[in-house]
Amino acid sequence: MKTTFYTSILIIALFSINSINAFAGESVKQEKFKVFGNCGMCKSRIEKSLKISEVTFAQWDKETKMLTVAYNAKAITSDSLQKLAASVGHDTEKYKASDEVYNNLPGCCLYRTNKAH
Repeated sequence: MKTTFYTSILIIALFSINSINAFAGESVKQEKFKVFGNCGMCKSRIEKSLKISEVTFAQWDKETKMLTVAYNAKAITSDSLQKLAASVGHDTEKYKASDEVYNNLPGCCLYRTNKAH
């Protein structure tokens, strides 16, 4: 019985290593960039905009306004990711959301002021 248990553990470990190696071959890159927003709804919207096959991880921090993202650098660029965030109403350091999309955000999500970000 113990042999079957240890064999199962070994098989699971081998599959995990193979999955990691296959994933690593895709040129996974992790980076952080600023995405402006205010609240939990902003967090949800920003992270949802990056739920695409090329992105393996996306997490936005409300306090720091920093988005941490891991993605397949062979399939998509950092600029494209920032454009996706801007397309749903959230400015980044490089790209500004259109006024039309920004103005349609809920009131609590409106982060722009007369001051620069």
